[in-house]
Amino acid sequence: MMRKKRKRGGPIACSCSSPVAAAAPPLESRRAAWTGMGRAAPSCAIASAARAEQQRRRLRPPPLPTLTLLFSLGLLLHTGDCQLQTPCRIQKCTTDFVSLTSHLNSAIDGFDLEFCKALRAYSACTYRNSKVCRGNLVYHSAVLGISDLMSQRNCSKDGPTSSTNPEVTHDPCNYSGRQAAKEHRGGEQTQPPPAYLFCGLFGDPHLRTFKDHFQTCKVEGAWPLIDNNYLSVQVTNVPVVSGSSATATNKITIIFKSYRDCTEQKVYQAVTDDLPAAFVDGTTSGGDGDTKSLRIVERVSGKYVEMHARYIGTTVFVRQVGRYLTLAIRMPEELAMAYEESQDLQLCVNGCPSSERIDDSGHLPLSVMGQLHPHGAASPTRPVYTLESATIKCHEKMLVKDIYFYSCVFDLLTTGDANFTAAAHSALQDVEALHPRKERWHIFPSRGGAGQPSTLSLRLGLVCLMLVVFL
Repeated sequence: MMRKKRKRGGPIACSCSSPVAAAAPPLESRRAAWTGMGRAAPSCAIASAARAEQQRRRLRPPPLPTLTLLFSLGLLLHTGDCQLQTPCRIQKCTTDFVSLTSHLNSAIDGFDLEFCKALRAYSACTYRNSKVCRGNLVYHSAVLGISDLMSQRNCSKDGPTSSTNPEVTHDPCNYSGRQAAKEHRGGEQTQPPPAYLFCGLFGDPHLRTFKDHFQTCKVEGAWPLIDNNYLSVQVTNVPVVSGSSATATNKITIIFKSYRDCTEQKVYQAVTDDLPAAFVDGTTSGGDGDTKSLRIVERVSGKYVEMHARYIGTTVFVRQVGRYLTLAIRMPEELAMAYEESQDLQLCVNGCPSSERIDDSGHLPLSVMGQLHPHGAASPTRPVYTLESATIKCHEKMLVKDIYFYSCVFDLLTTGDANFTAAAHSALQDVEALHPRKERWHIFPSRGGAGQPSTLSLRLGLVCLMLVVFL
């Protein structure tokens, strides 16, 4: 068989389609190829080896440092993408609303106006965040809640809104506004909200001091309840039953002292059967402008008035129940304690002098013998109460057997006047309206006191009542 001659210098077929074959040829074949293929053979072998190496590199996974770098870059890109998106700020809207309403009291005049202003500001804040908070459940819950509250309070959608920057638009004749401005000027330092104190006087008479101490006192005549740099309150007590040292209030004088440009001095005076809805000068308000810094509001004609002093954050309730008057006051602590050393005789601050006390550390001497006033002193129209009947009578209005309940029982046993039941009940209502701390509304006598009288304590109470009240 004749061989077909190959032309010199012609192209040499070099198949590199199989990387494995090209990468690992037998040693003899490689020698023959180098010998018989001339100069072109080495170049083909080198090309095959280079392609096989490239293929191996493509199949090999990237090293760990490379993966770490790529992962880090991905996180940075993702973070950058998140930072470009505007966050949902519904939490900021809610926080602002809470700060605007936390100091408000629903029992105080002007609550609805301020609450509606805060609601409109809250609504405006949610509207500004409507796009970025579209899928946020908290946002949608807030929108629904705002709508419900505006309906409940009859708030219009259009109107003034509360400012979250009180330093710019605060009212100098609004105590709450001044406090908010102080907090804003304080920067990032957290300022506690202003503390408020409560004082009340009712019944025979029973005193609840600013420190929540409960006392029953004689204090016949004129006595100062409050006497500080902003407010003076004086009460006059008269005997309830002839021959008894137990007294009740028949006159109240309140002096709102002049304060900067907010109000001039105003005097209010109430006596039994004359509970006016105006100050002694005939006016019903103090201060200039549409929003008065001091106002009198008549709730029940001749029976119940309220005084709202916005410039000192103070509210006063005065009632007539039966033949006697009751008083309840809510005032900021920093103002209530702003007085000179010579003004230390204040029943709301320091309580009654020990010589004027009827109770024993808050415990009232309850009698099982009914009234102890002298024979013939009681009105023939008034019933004679025993401990049992007085307890039943007081329980009709007050279900909780706290110190107000036992004050009611004590007053019925001492006077036989059923109006003292209503006085104790209204006094407790005033506490619930004005006292800043709900957990302190009710004061309970300790075990063995008026709450659960034993036979011995009742006998001792009888003796104490006879000695203390009628001597």
